[in-house]
Amino acid sequence: MVELIISAPASGSGKTVLTCALLAALKDQGLDPCAFKCGPDYIDPMFHRSALGVDSHNLDLFLSAEDTVRELYRRYGGGHGSVVVEGAMGFYDGLGGSTDRASAWHAAHTLDLPVLLAVRPKGASLTLAAQIKGLAAFRSPSHVAGLFLSDCSPMLAKSLTPMLEEETGLPVAGYLPHMEEAVLESRHLGLQTAGEIKNLTARIQRVARTLDDTLDWEKFFTLFDRRAGWETPPPSPARRGKAVHVAVARDEAFCFTYAETLDALEDAGAELVFFSPLHDENIPEAACALYLPGGYPELYAAQLAENGSLRESVRAAVSGGMPTVAECGGFLYLGRALEGMDGKPYPMAGYLPGEGLRKERLVRFGYTELAADTDSLLFRAGESVHVHEFHYWDSTQNGEGLTAVKPLTGRSWRCGFVNERLYAAFPHLYFAGRPELAKRFVQAAKLYRKERFHHE
Repeated sequence: MVELIISAPASGSGKTVLTCALLAALKDQGLDPCAFKCGPDYIDPMFHRSALGVDSHNLDLFLSAEDTVRELYRRYGGGHGSVVVEGAMGFYDGLGGSTDRASAWHAAHTLDLPVLLAVRPKGASLTLAAQIKGLAAFRSPSHVAGLFLSDCSPMLAKSLTPMLEEETGLPVAGYLPHMEEAVLESRHLGLQTAGEIKNLTARIQRVARTLDDTLDWEKFFTLFDRRAGWETPPPSPARRGKAVHVAVARDEAFCFTYAETLDALEDAGAELVFFSPLHDENIPEAACALYLPGGYPELYAAQLAENGSLRESVRAAVSGGMPTVAECGGFLYLGRALEGMDGKPYPMAGYLPGEGLRKERLVRFGYTELAADTDSLLFRAGESVHVHEFHYWDSTQNGEGLTAVKPLTGRSWRCGFVNERLYAAFPHLYFAGRPELAKRFVQAAKLYRKERFHHE
């Protein structure tokens, strides 16, 4: 069974393109690959899904304990013929940028996985070997098993390969030349989503066909075909009672949803019913809870505003006590108005008092801990939950329901609107890391169903 992490010395080294091309090539060889992404990123897994046609999953060692990450890796990797994990940022870059916690190296160490280090060699030759040796010696074990040359011409690869292997002691598994198909467009939250890039699947396939010729497959399998596959873990215990319907916003504007969070809700007894704030007139009739995840509502502010029927349906549901979780973009959607990319304000659902405004830089970016003073829908007094924030928009009223604390600096602020039926705030939650949050949300939905329909 092939298993590896693809990492790099820094962002912009071609990890996502290499990961997608390798997944496509492994799939073409009948090796039934699956994908993971280190960290809280939503967008890269979308690319994995486009290459694979199956779900990709996150592995985050801040949002989840090490044992939980091992369990998630076994749950979603089991039964596949190959597993490719894409790292985040630089190999050792973790919490706060000054620790290796939640880094790609931390994931490799936790899961005991070998690492293929992608390096972009332009502008360096022997110095590149010195940099790689320093990186490999920084932690012991480093788990780095091999090198890959990104955006590298055939002539340069032929020149660098023997030198790097002699100087670093690490095999060079292959290279990718510069390809226009490998240049992926970006915007304010990183890469554009997979659905927005024209002909993405065809582009990945062209890169994969090139990789077929430029990757030394014999060397690759020697490095990363490391053990027999394992069986898929048994499914979650059978649920008791009738599943309760949870309405989940999913469309172009609301696309930042962890697959593991949805699975945690289903494990807790939810039946997920998807709807579109852009295109549907009302939330699903049978819904007894509402989940509004993040995404890019600012890109679709005018269209969201035009769908007044759905905005009113959401406002009425939340006002009527339907248990609701609204994160980041979902939080902005519950506000009075949202500034679009054109700088104009557009009316939103109007349940919360704030208005969403564009900022010039990331706002309160990164990992955070949320602490609760009182009991609410998801939290119990005294609890602290690990979360993540990533947004360029802010609200004129962010709420006072919870205390957010930066784990390394101790900087803190109040945020969020919470009560026994509501969590609405910028921080993204990760239910797979704290399954009790999913259980509380589903239990509140069951109580709402009992109140609404007068039966269990």
